[in-house]
Amino acid sequence: MVQIRKSNKLANICYEIRGPVLKEAVRMEEEGQRILKLNIGNPAPFGFEAPDEILVDVIRNLPISQGYSESKGLFSARKAVMQKYQAMGIKSADVNHVWMGNGVSELIVMAMQGLLNDGDEILIPAPDYPLWTAAATLAGGYVRHYLCDEGAGWQPDINDIKSKISNKTKAIVIINPNNPTGAVYEKGILESIINLAEEHNLLIFSDEIYDKILYDEAQHIPTATLTEGRAPCITFGGLSKVYRTAGFRSGWMVITGDRSGISDYIEGLDILSSMRLCANVPAQHAVQTALGGYQSINELIASGGRLYEQRKVAWEALDAIPGVHCHKPEGALYLFPRLDPKMYQIKNDMDLVLQFLREEKVLIVQGTGFNWPTPDHVRFVFLPHVEELIPAMDRFAAFLGRLRKR
Repeated sequence: MVQIRKSNKLANICYEIRGPVLKEAVRMEEEGQRILKLNIGNPAPFGFEAPDEILVDVIRNLPISQGYSESKGLFSARKAVMQKYQAMGIKSADVNHVWMGNGVSELIVMAMQGLLNDGDEILIPAPDYPLWTAAATLAGGYVRHYLCDEGAGWQPDINDIKSKISNKTKAIVIINPNNPTGAVYEKGILESIINLAEEHNLLIFSDEIYDKILYDEAQHIPTATLTEGRAPCITFGGLSKVYRTAGFRSGWMVITGDRSGISDYIEGLDILSSMRLCANVPAQHAVQTALGGYQSINELIASGGRLYEQRKVAWEALDAIPGVHCHKPEGALYLFPRLDPKMYQIKNDMDLVLQFLREEKVLIVQGTGFNWPTPDHVRFVFLPHVEELIPAMDRFAAFLGRLRKR
């Protein structure tokens, strides 16, 4: 029988958050083993529920949500997004330049397909949220990863960015707050990136899905607040994390700043938007209520709140393990510890997390899955209750203790 093979376009596409190690975890579960999944930022399974008023609004609007909406999305949802950014002082935000999507993930793929020709280059941070690299590669682009500096709190390395800009570079991606490191970028760093974008005529993509998940005194500075009257900026946001509705798949992108030079690109986004008909209509009814209502996330990130306390416990436990150093995250839901290569001589970090899964029944993700160049990091999600997190960190400590003796 003739073998039908996948497209060559998928040859170098990876999404290790749901990759081979997860498949092994599923196989183990089917055998009856209980796996603690710390691989994905999915709040609901760990008891983080959406605010009731969001659920009520979606339910009440179901009878009028059975047909398609306008391809860009419901007017009420897009207007709520516009008002969110206008309230930040971004006067260029308008309802005609907001697109609703089936989560930010769909919009990232659309944004890359609409921009990149074969061989075009795009700058994406390392480590990154791997969908950005996968989407750019699938669109025919060539990704140049600029390094973030762990020693400087995982802030982007501006000199490394400069060294990787060429005459083929079309855009730069910013992920702030960052997944997987939890870094929240300083204003000076953002201004330096914007200056480079203006100098080299680069489009700026700013992934800000964790914009309200901040700890201690961290302050998130939306990139678009620094680009008014300057470079065009495409900002991505959504309800999945801040409002704990990951399954709703409700996200948006908004183009602000000087749009005069990108009208043809905007036309391309409209074409792609129309091709998918529209985003999930019931979930769009959650947007206005979420953005305009009580911001319950503030209770979770304050001292004593679940996310705050779980971050603290997990970070302290990891950082106390011999040969492990973890930058304390200022935002998001993740820890990205480094394993000292002198103490842990890891040749393949996928093999490491696979071994950890099999021995300790805990699922995490290897650092190279986030396009980090060396096999010396892993990523943990700190969403479980403290009562589950502490044993998980103890298992990791015990696992590494055995590695040191081998």
